[in-house]
Amino acid sequence: MFRVNRHYCLSVLALMSSLLTGCASYGQYVWFAQLPASESLTPVDDYTLKVGDTINVRVYEQADLSASGKIRSDGRVSLPFAGEVVAAGKKPLQLAAEIEARLKVFIVSPRVSVSLDAAAPILVTMLGEVGSKGNLTLEPPVTLLQALAQAGGLSDFADDTGIFVVRRSPQFRRIRFNYDDLLTNKGGAGGFQLRSGDVVVVE
Repeated sequence: MFRVNRHYCLSVLALMSSLLTGCASYGQYVWFAQLPASESLTPVDDYTLKVGDTINVRVYEQADLSASGKIRSDGRVSLPFAGEVVAAGKKPLQLAAEIEARLKVFIVSPRVSVSLDAAAPILVTMLGEVGSKGNLTLEPPVTLLQALAQAGGLSDFADDTGIFVVRRSPQFRRIRFNYDDLLTNKGGAGGFQLRSGDVVVVE
């Protein structure tokens, strides 16, 4: 009569459990609900100018010095009297202060404001179980839910709880979402805004 070694069976079961757990693992990630608010929304006052943005520079009581323009691929914008100014990577208030410093050579106590007329399009990459994979160019602001819709939605094989946004800045994160939470805007998930360079992966 064939006898089964109990310890052997337990070892095999443990190994299978470990393998199954490994297959189901999504690696390191943070759920959207645990994400700092600063990374889910971009406050206007905290906006960082980037290449492709169109800005409006107004100099108080100096219409001839005021101008608007698009930030070029070299990160610069050309302004009257102030000349070529590096704008990309700076906050609007930072840029305004720099322009004021340059204009002091020509006028007394210049007062400058910088506003964003139009933000550059957002480029995101869609991967995994979505209707259409690849790069998407979207007009900001754009939410994760809107990007998923643009990509044709989830495929029939998608895991509704395995939606990830891979973000490299300000630090590398894999942010996990539940599709139902996006649809119902649970905890504000439906308003999560994507940033240029984000990669969306649907398991």
